[in-house]
Amino acid sequence: TKLDAHAVDIGSHVGRESFVIEVSALKSEFPYAVERLIELLKDPNYTNKALEQIKYQKIGWLKQKESDFDYIAASKLRATLFKGSALAKPYDGTVDSIKGLKLDDIKQFITTHLGYNNVIGVVGGDISVEEAQTYLTQILNLFPKVPTREVEKVTASAKKETLLIDEDTKQAYIFFGAPFHFAYNDKEQYKAKIAEYLLGGAGFGSRMMEEIRVKRGLTYGVYASLRRTKSVSYMSGYLQTKLSTQDEAKDLIQSVVDDFIKNGITQKELDDTKKFLLGSEPLRTETLSQRLGRAYNDYYYDRPLDFAKQQLEKIESVTLEEVNSFIKAHKELSDITFSIVTKKEEKK
Repeated sequence: TKLDAHAVDIGSHVGRESFVIEVSALKSEFPYAVERLIELLKDPNYTNKALEQIKYQKIGWLKQKESDFDYIAASKLRATLFKGSALAKPYDGTVDSIKGLKLDDIKQFITTHLGYNNVIGVVGGDISVEEAQTYLTQILNLFPKVPTREVEKVTASAKKETLLIDEDTKQAYIFFGAPFHFAYNDKEQYKAKIAEYLLGGAGFGSRMMEEIRVKRGLTYGVYASLRRTKSVSYMSGYLQTKLSTQDEAKDLIQSVVDDFIKNGITQKELDDTKKFLLGSEPLRTETLSQRLGRAYNDYYYDRPLDFAKQQLEKIESVTLEEVNSFIKAHKELSDITFSIVTKKEEKK
């Protein structure tokens, strides 16, 4: 193809709150890459043939997911945690919603959502500021002005529900979530990062892994994260276990979170976490892609461009009392909802 012959990559993907277009090429081929992107933007492949091909691929993928028990449990959890909001809907649509898409639906969405007035341009590599501005201007001139929209704020349910989904499975797939009353631009992000790491993000260094895998051997792995975006902040996690130990694993998740909030962490846990977070920082900025991704996130979330450096300094100086005060203030994390794919008649 045109792109392969020049080692050019042009792609796009959709995030939870964004639509991303990416272009990468060698410096010598970058002008050509931008020309091809402009060519594509001027004349998108808006044909029924292309749409039907994409719909066929997407429907096939969704059909495969009908037997993906992780996908089923995760989808049911979101539908319950965020009931009544856009986040409750399947991220990838449904077979029926994909079948019903028309070419005009795609055109209408693109022309009303992708505009020069809501673009964030991030450019890096062997390129000057002036060159980057020139390229971005050429590209942005192709976009219309679109209505600006505030990101809908959603709060996760605190109802502590348990959903049991009956499937022909030989093990239980447990997904769980809870509200986390914490803003994406809160100044205490570094405390949330420490709490997240120790609760369920540190692998074998986390409370959940220690209690559920190491001490009791109920699973190969259990993870939990504190997700923080413009639209929602919440705890989410998952594990797989035997059908016979489903209830024990579920109860342990609840007790680990309850104990974490009631008693906080130890000085050793804090010291070990500091060493890891400070020592692993270079690995997070090894590639240009990582650095550009970080720059985008800092801008999108209204942070200074040296935000990571500031956070590391605060992590280094934070005290045990300060971290535990933060953890104990978030009692809402105990309001856990569970979504479990299981085989009801075999569970003991």
